[in-house]
Amino acid sequence: MKKFNFIICLALTGLLLTACGDNSEISAPGSSVAENQSATTTEESETEEIDDENYETGDASLDNVRNQDGIGESELLVVSFGTSFNDSRRLTIGAIENALESAFSDFSVRRAFTANIIIDHVQRRDGILIDDVKTALDRAVKNEVKTLVVQPTHLMNGFEYNDIIDEVAQYSDAFDKIVFGEPLLTSDDDFRRVEQAIVDWTADYDDGKTAICFMGHGTEAESNVIYRKMQDLLTADGYGNYFVGTVEAEPSLEDVVKSVKNGDYERVVLEPLMVVCGDHANNDMAGDDPDSWKSVFEAEGYDVECIMRGLGENADIQRIYADHVQTAINSIN
Repeated sequence: MKKFNFIICLALTGLLLTACGDNSEISAPGSSVAENQSATTTEESETEEIDDENYETGDASLDNVRNQDGIGESELLVVSFGTSFNDSRRLTIGAIENALESAFSDFSVRRAFTANIIIDHVQRRDGILIDDVKTALDRAVKNEVKTLVVQPTHLMNGFEYNDIIDEVAQYSDAFDKIVFGEPLLTSDDDFRRVEQAIVDWTADYDDGKTAICFMGHGTEAESNVIYRKMQDLLTADGYGNYFVGTVEAEPSLEDVVKSVKNGDYERVVLEPLMVVCGDHANNDMAGDDPDSWKSVFEAEGYDVECIMRGLGENADIQRIYADHVQTAINSIN
């Protein structure tokens, strides 16, 4: 049987793993395959409540879903959780894909979403079909792709990142080479670059009277420590008016409000620390419900402004993903 190498650049470890043939088992260090398979995937991804959608999300036809055939021998598969917010999908995930296409002209860039609920909703509402990971991999096999580079747009090496690795591992005998790029926040250098990107992005709001608060998703996985690490880095580097919290983990909204109240601020700026500006940003952060971040800060007497954009729109963030892809490509023997 022909030997195939499956190379993974694992986030937070820098470890390179190789698996051959049909008997590959791939899991994150310190966890079993069973643990990875049974883990709940509520993490940094944009989990969306879409059943009661009653708002305009933009023109889906403007988005390139990147599920074309005619791939060629080399594919760069960009894997995202996804979002049903059409404009944000195009401006964030689409912008990352476009940047990677410009940087790696020898590869055909294709898209896969991990959230079938998003895929089904967009198809039902807009008549647009986006590949899930299995469909994208089957498409690559049908197109006789030989080298497959997989770049997730996830923030961290959490449950979902590991689930992607497990799913792709089932195809380890279908390609000559498969390599994985790391999530956005992996190395210390990644943290420094993301810090600089978000500080530069919000510089116009940094007037000494404004608390600049970033809302992440949060996860039950140990990788949730990225939010505290980003907060500690901002504080240590003198950005004492920058605050990081999460929707579903720690630091919580209550933690962020307490920290802001310890300062002498008149205004609060809210922005998602997420790749897309989807349901969480529009509802949990900027919504009118009394428990949204905006409403809670307004109830505390602050003038609140919400910046409705995802990290994927930021060119510096796009370059970090491109660098992770380059590292993965460099690992191919």
